[in-house]
This record gives sequence, C-alpha cells and structure tokens, in this order.
Amino acid sequence: MKILVCVKRVVDANVKISVKADGSGVELTNLKMAMNPFDEIAVEEAVRLRESGKAEEAVAISLGGKGCQETLRTALAMGLDRAVHVESSAELQPLAVAKMLAEVVQREKPNLVILGKQAIDDDNNQTGQMLAALLGWGQGTFASHLSLSEREIEVIREIDGGLETLALPLPVVVTADLRLNEPRYVKLPNIMKAKKKPLDVISPDDLGVDIRPRLETLKVEEPPRRSGGIKVADVAELVEKLRNEARVV
Repeated sequence: MKILVCVKRVVDANVKISVKADGSGVELTNLKMAMNPFDEIAVEEAVRLRESGKAEEAVAISLGGKGCQETLRTALAMGLDRAVHVESSAELQPLAVAKMLAEVVQREKPNLVILGKQAIDDDNNQTGQMLAALLGWGQGTFASHLSLSEREIEVIREIDGGLETLALPLPVVVTADLRLNEPRYVKLPNIMKAKKKPLDVISPDDLGVDIRPRLETLKVEEPPRRSGGIKVADVAELVEKLRNEARVV
C-alpha cells in the first residue's frame, strides 16, 4: 500500500495579506509562507495510516517554485518517507496541477491519493475532483474520517445535511476536511532527519504537461470596509431598525 500526499505552499494563515497597488494580485514580498492547513491534515492522516501498518510508504508531492522544497521538508519531518517536487515558477492553475499530479500517479502507482479539500489562497476546491476525473478513480471529498482496508476505504464526509458514509474501492482520491485530525507538532530532531530524506526534483516538461493558464485574473481588490455597529436601547428598537433600515424582517 502506497499513499501519495499533495501539499501546497501558501501564505501563512496567521499573516494579514494586502493587495498590490496595481490590483494584479496579492503582495507576497517578505511574507511568511507555510503548508496549506488542509494539506497539513492530509499529511497527518497519511502518517497515521503508515504508523498503523496500513501503508508501507507515504510520499509527498508539491508543485511550484523552489520554496516548495521547504514545505516538502516539513511534510518529511512530520513523518512522510520521501518527496517529489515539480519545480515551476509559472502560475499553476487547478487543471494544470491535476494533469501533472495524474502523470506522477502513473509513475508512482499509489493506492491512495490524499490532499486538502482546498487551498486557503485561492479557495478553488477543484484539484482533487479534477484529479479523480482524469484518473477515472473514485473520490471521497470533504473527509472527516477514514477507515482503510486492503481493498477499499470507508470515508465519512461532511455535507450540507450532515454526514455521508461512502465505501470506495481502491485506488481512490480523498480530500481532507478540517475535522479529519489534528496535525502533530514537528520536533527539532525530526526536522534534522528530514534533511536526509530523498527529495526528487522534476519539471512540467518531464511530465509532458502544458501548464499555460486557461484563466486570466483581471483585477484583485480588497472587500469594502464594514461600517461600525450601533447600540439599541431595547428589543423594540432593534426590531424597528431591522424592519425599516436593514429591511431584513
């Protein structure tokens, strides 16, 4: 049993971002970067499955610039066995990412691919679904619990109406939701060990994938500032303002 875990390098979730002066995107200069939180959950789940003896190998993969290697080393420090970096400085959109991941899957032959349900920078929530479609595999999205056996995986997924349980034959693509687990804290000795673990670097050309963007970002702007709230004296005044000013009742 082999698991492939996809991780993305994004701006740290605790950092306040700002829009570039020309509106072309988000200012990234000198900002702290980190692993996408949902991908961190995917890494933790893969490590737990390997530690429980249900998987023999867990491999991390990331696509992007040289900085992705730092993110991959974090995944290795959490407990993954080795890593693959598809290096590219170009803008990578979900379809191109899914196509490159599909090529890597054909090379690595994993039984299970786990990735975060979405990245916190673009919030597209597309890559996992596109990858499953390209591979012709089953998919369990928004997973809050996994139970893995030799031939199938049971996925409890979060939907609008509550929880849905799926039994999917392997191989399969799973996207991790927030409540799947709590990622572990990476200790210094593991960080040092991760530096010696293998990390292979390839390019999109090696995979034969056209990564030219299909979408164009016209403009990025900050949302309008919210006006300050007001205090009301009693319930009657609250209802009056909701009815006549806000017009919501």
